Amino acid sequence: MKDLSAMDNTSNEAFRLLKQLSVHLEQEDKYQPREKGLILIESTAENDNTICPKSRNLKVEDLWSLTNFFGLSMETFVLAVNILDRFLAIMKVKPKHLSCISVCCFQLAAQVVEEDCDIPSIHDVIRISQCKCTVSDIKRMEKIISEKLHFEFKATTALTFLHLYHTIVLCHSSERKEVLSLEKLEAQLKACNCRLIFSKAKPSVLALCLLTLEVETLKSLELFEIALRVQKHSKVNDKDMLYWRELVSKCLADYSSPECCKPDHKKLVWIVSRRTAQNLHNSYYSVPELPTIPEYGYMNESER
Repeated sequence: MKDLSAMDNTSNEAFRLLKQLSVHLEQEDKYQPREKGLILIESTAENDNTICPKSRNLKVEDLWSLTNFFGLSMETFVLAVNILDRFLAIMKVKPKHLSCISVCCFQLAAQVVEEDCDIPSIHDVIRISQCKCTVSDIKRMEKIISEKLHFEFKATTALTFLHLYHTIVLCHSSERKEVLSLEKLEAQLKACNCRLIFSKAKPSVLALCLLTLEVETLKSLELFEIALRVQKHSKVNDKDMLYWRELVSKCLADYSSPECCKPDHKKLVWIVSRRTAQNLHNSYYSVPELPTIPEYGYMNESER
């Protein structure tokens, strides 16, 4: 099988992407949560006075709800989860501090990814998240997280690889761009981020599993061959692929079932009052001034 860099239709853009991929492959271990710490969280029972998988997963779902509410990017959400897991994997945290920590991770990620004008104020995030923290609590916790992670926040994540893999595949493919949906792949990654176990997977492997599973559903031989070349270039062995693909496939099957409570569809745990809404930035929330139009009402001819 030819390597991607040896393919006839390799352009300057494709070469640049492969070079970029190599750089991220070298860096990914540096930004991965410590495995021993993740295993310790996995083995913790729910009634213990420390973080368990369920409490971590619920906080990640809240992070997605916050990201959605403030209209921030998928990159901010994934980076916030990465910062959270890296911190939890090296520190023994009490459940009562988890809300404050997750809000800090959200703020730190937004500061890295978003434009200054789009970063929510700490006051607004405290109100909406109902984390029961003060601004000074957030500032103090941000300092602790920053020092423990050595101020290294601009991490290489599974989303980094997912975007790269998607672009590389399309660069070498004759298929229409719409065939391989990046939006769908991102949604699937979001589902995986809500499960602690996938923080133990290498970001490149997790992204590749999502890509190959989606390519299989499309039944495109060309895309499948390109995906195999991507795997070879990324030096991901078949054993790791099989192990994580099975877990990812099960996660996506569970996530697509009607019994699963998805972050997108679950009711937010906070209620925004009119007074709070008036204090928020206009782009976050607006108080309706007009009466709601009845969805199932009947109107007479004059009303129409």
